[in-house]
Amino acid sequence: MSTQPAGSLAWMNLGTHDIDGAATFYGDLFGWDFADQGEDFGHCNMITNNGAPVGGAMSSLMGSEGPTEEPQNPTAWTVYLHSDDIEATLTKVTEQGGTIYYPAMAVGELGSMAIAGDPAGAAFGLWQPNQFAGFEFTGNHGSPVWFEVMVKDFDAALPFYRVALGWDIHAMGGEDNGEFRHITNGRDRAATAGLRDTSAWGDTPSYWRLYIGVNNTDESLEKFKELGGTVLDGPQESPFGRMATVQDPQGAAFQIIQIQG
Repeated sequence: MSTQPAGSLAWMNLGTHDIDGAATFYGDLFGWDFADQGEDFGHCNMITNNGAPVGGAMSSLMGSEGPTEEPQNPTAWTVYLHSDDIEATLTKVTEQGGTIYYPAMAVGELGSMAIAGDPAGAAFGLWQPNQFAGFEFTGNHGSPVWFEVMVKDFDAALPFYRVALGWDIHAMGGEDNGEFRHITNGRDRAATAGLRDTSAWGDTPSYWRLYIGVNNTDESLEKFKELGGTVLDGPQESPFGRMATVQDPQGAAFQIIQIQG
């Protein structure tokens, strides 16, 4: 059994209508390499950063019966949470008001995956490792460094992640002031992910967002724009580093944040 904390982040996957364009963009921006894993894995690409696994990438121009002319899903990043027993976790997901979109399936000898949603509407994946544990946090430019789920129904989502995913709940900053509700799975530097109340954001749907570490946020944003990306918000200072919300040329949004020394 893995020693990885329950419900911690294991993987992230990009679904895009333009794999070649994404490989060029992220390669130039972060130094990522995309490697097609072949027909047995649905031509999923393994993304690495100087040899360290970062995530995967799949074409959205693929349906249940083969290639399609129109994307089957919007271009977006999906995060995967660790599970020691994916079937048991899926049972808890439904018991706690979540939704199963795709049941568990084996990915060769690497592990098993599923896609689910929390009661607030945020979709996520589950990953039970076999031969492959997931990405590696290297702390280098282009490494994933943080993940958090932004929910419009905090009161429904919090018990879901605690019971269904086994989260160890701690209020960020040590207390919940009732106005800025933000908790983490694990405490302080041991935290693996966050849960944030976004009910004050109006009709913004619930979603998981990911943060990619960069050496210099402002320089990365200039490069980002040169490569055809869009800056959606920021840059701005935060207690954790200078950050911005961005979108790749194909439409997938994420955060970049400056790695603090």
